[in-house]
Amino acid sequence: VCVCVCVWSVLLFASAAAFVEELDDSVVCPCRVSLQFYAPWCTFCKQLDPVWHQIGSEYRSLGSPVHVGKSDATANTGLAKEFRVRTYPAILMLKKNIKYNYSGVRTKDGIMDFANRIAGPLVRSLSSVQLFQHAMSRHDVMFVYVGATSPLKGNYTSVAEQLIVHTYFFSTSRDVLPKAVSLSTLPAVVVFKDGTYFTYSEERDGDLKLWINRERFPNFSQIDSYTLYAMGETGKLVLLALVEEKHLCEESLREMYFGFMAGSDYISGLVMGEIIVPTFIVVNLSNDGYFLPPGTVQTEQNLLDFLDGVLNGSMQGHGGNGALQRVRRLVYDTRVTHAPLLGCFLVAFPLTIGACFCYLCFKARPTVVDEDGTPLLAPPLGGHKKSKKKSD
Repeated sequence: VCVCVCVWSVLLFASAAAFVEELDDSVVCPCRVSLQFYAPWCTFCKQLDPVWHQIGSEYRSLGSPVHVGKSDATANTGLAKEFRVRTYPAILMLKKNIKYNYSGVRTKDGIMDFANRIAGPLVRSLSSVQLFQHAMSRHDVMFVYVGATSPLKGNYTSVAEQLIVHTYFFSTSRDVLPKAVSLSTLPAVVVFKDGTYFTYSEERDGDLKLWINRERFPNFSQIDSYTLYAMGETGKLVLLALVEEKHLCEESLREMYFGFMAGSDYISGLVMGEIIVPTFIVVNLSNDGYFLPPGTVQTEQNLLDFLDGVLNGSMQGHGGNGALQRVRRLVYDTRVTHAPLLGCFLVAFPLTIGACFCYLCFKARPTVVDEDGTPLLAPPLGGHKKSKKKSD
């Protein structure tokens, strides 16, 4: 497989020279070579620095075809322009002239799982019961094509090429599946998650790509800010249970559904206020809207009533991305990030514009002169009054 990985980050430790190749504009990206572009001033790149060093070291020790390289995007602008670098750090892979962007959590496991997913086959074959069970034990969500070659398989492979950045794709035969799995027709596309399975139906579910994009998350899991952002692309509402990280346990979450988030910092930024945990919130990331329970949710029925209100429109929504809300968010972000200079600018700029406008209006007012040509003050609005002749 011809693989080229490009990752934007900060300079790695000097000891990483054995694991990371230095590249510049004169280097042509060959097969099976990863690139790293960084900006020396980027704070987030510096945070990614030790993680990227570990990734380069581990890939070298494993003898993986995925190698790790680096290049200063601010100095080697040719490469940065070729791969359309816009923000730092950015992680992507290039495979068969197709660029795959990584937008997940910047951890060693997350980035390596992404790289391994892209580097391997688009659709992985599960040829035995043992392989199928092994894959089931490793993946919370697993998409499987069942059957022989068909137009559906071609469509499935095409979707895999586009969505491989998010999830794995597998194929198998009917005799490999567990006996409990019942398929009315073949070929079929099946998703296994949450201890059960669902079969794709074009008549019921519509476009295959949209269906896979909607179903690629477990119905209930721990969610971070990266996952929450990705969930917004599915078009579904997201119910979050906000809990303190030290209280995370199976017993306390047994009656909760859809997802939970440790802490409330990210959601506090969304609602532009303090959120007391534990609590629930329904988030609509398509318009940055959200719904909060009108009272304390103590029972399952309280939660169901809250969700019914959201779905039938009787529950009042908050937030949004209107003009007024964007102004409020700008002011909020300025306040919480403690940017006094920006705050002064936001206050002083409109005042300065107003003062200039008043000055220009004053200058543009007509001048009244006496009979001997002596300038007088302009008359008030509403008409000119005849001036008296100035005595000698």
